[in-house]
Amino acid sequence: MRLKNHTAIVTGAASGFGAGIARKFAAEGATVMLVDLNEDAGGEIASEIGGIAYKADVSNGDQVADMIETAITQLGHVDILVNNAGITHLPAPMEEVTEDDFDRVFAVNCKSVYLTARALVPHFKHRKSGNILNIASTAGVSPRPRLNWYNASKGWMNTATRAMAVELAPDGIRVNALNPVAGETPLLKSFMGEDTPEMRAKFLSTIPLGRFSTPEDLGNAAAFLCSPEAGMITGICMEVDGSRCI
Repeated sequence: MRLKNHTAIVTGAASGFGAGIARKFAAEGATVMLVDLNEDAGGEIASEIGGIAYKADVSNGDQVADMIETAITQLGHVDILVNNAGITHLPAPMEEVTEDDFDRVFAVNCKSVYLTARALVPHFKHRKSGNILNIASTAGVSPRPRLNWYNASKGWMNTATRAMAVELAPDGIRVNALNPVAGETPLLKSFMGEDTPEMRAKFLSTIPLGRFSTPEDLGNAAAFLCSPEAGMITGICMEVDGSRCI
C-alpha cells in the first residue's frame, strides 16, 4: 500500500502500459482517474479498480484544462500525473512520413506534456508537492531506423523531464521518466510495421533479456518512482528495457 491515500491521473489508461500502471497504482492504494479517448475500455478498467474514467484528447488544451479541473473536484486533490498517452507513425523513411503524421505524433507525445503541466503545476505548487511521470521510450535513447520522428518525440520527452525536474524541485515537485522497450501493447504492431514471427524475432534479438516489456513491468517501475520511497529521485529517465540500451 505504498500509494495509500494518494490520487493519480493516468493518461492513455484504457490499454497497454497505461492500464498496467493504473492497475498497479490501485493495488498500492491510490485512487486513479483513467483518461483515454476509448471511453468504454477506460470505463471497464475503472470499474475493475474502483477508479474514475474520463474521456479527453490530451493534445487539446481546453480538454486538458477540463480534465485537471474535474480531477481536482472529484479526487479532492491530485498527487500524481502520469503522461502515458502516446502514438507513433508507421515505419517509413524519414522524408516519407506525412506532415499530418508528424504533427499528430508531436501533438500527442510532446504538446500534451506541456498542456498537462500548464494545467496542473499551479495546483502542485500550491500544495508544495506533486509527482509527474512521463512515459518516454528507449526510442528516445537508442533510436530505431524508420521511426525517426517518433524517436525524436521521445527524446524530447526525456529532455523535457530533466528540465521540468530542475525547475520544479524547489516547489517540492518531482519529475521522472520511464523508457520502456517495445512491449506487448496495441502500439507494438505499429512499431514493427507488421506483426509476424519473423519481425518479432528481429525485435527480440535486440533485447538481451529476450522478451518484450509488459504493462506489469511498467506498473511496478511507475509505482516505485511515484511513491514516497523514491522521495530523493527526480530528473531520471530510467530504462525498463532488458538492457537494450547498453
